[in-house]
Amino acid sequence: MATLLISDLHLDDSRPHITTLFERLLAGPEVRSAQALYILGDLVEAWIGDDDDAQLPARIAAATRAVNDAGVPVYFMAGNRDFLLGESFARRAGLTLLDDGTVHDIEGRRTLLMHGDVLCTDDIAYQAVRRQVRQPQWQAQILGMPLDARRAFAAKAREDSRAHTGSTGEAIMDVNADAVAEAMRSAGVTRLIHGHTHRPGIHHFDLDGQTVERIVLGDWYEQGSLLRVSRHAVELSGLPIS
Repeated sequence: MATLLISDLHLDDSRPHITTLFERLLAGPEVRSAQALYILGDLVEAWIGDDDDAQLPARIAAATRAVNDAGVPVYFMAGNRDFLLGESFARRAGLTLLDDGTVHDIEGRRTLLMHGDVLCTDDIAYQAVRRQVRQPQWQAQILGMPLDARRAFAAKAREDSRAHTGSTGEAIMDVNADAVAEAMRSAGVTRLIHGHTHRPGIHHFDLDGQTVERIVLGDWYEQGSLLRVSRHAVELSGLPIS
């Protein structure tokens, strides 16, 4: 058995085949026999609140609840697209919520788990927006809006995000090496797993005289992406849609 990790699915009604792939993975034998399933943020393209009455949140809740009911813990860490997901939906979906920067023992190794956006410190404009939207007062104001208004707000936020991405250099939007080192050093770990950047890979580097590991999860745009962690190996692989 292995521990499984995914992130950056960006589930959305405009890409129903990705939602189907997610449901198929969670209903399959690999997930149902796993030690645990971790979802490290951006599960959806936009989360407008736990009271969203659309079909997609209900499908997600049914899929994750079934995994939990099968005896496999499902951990969820918010990303920059689903930071409004709260305790109400988590209870309905059988999710255990994790704070960004949680350290868990995964297959015998202390592992720092992050969504990854906080490590992109060179993107100053993004970090300013992130600080704003994580404030409880701002979130309460948004959640107090009618659902239709929240949907319109989320659509505008996605447009702004696409414009920012298109006008910002790729190096600026990637993680900062010093931020990575400081996060791992502060947590006292030799392995970090995160998503957000959509640049899947396994990186080894020297930190304070020892070799450490940073694993970046892939996105689910052209295919799925799954990280398998066992006692003796890590495997980052794509999941074909068909």
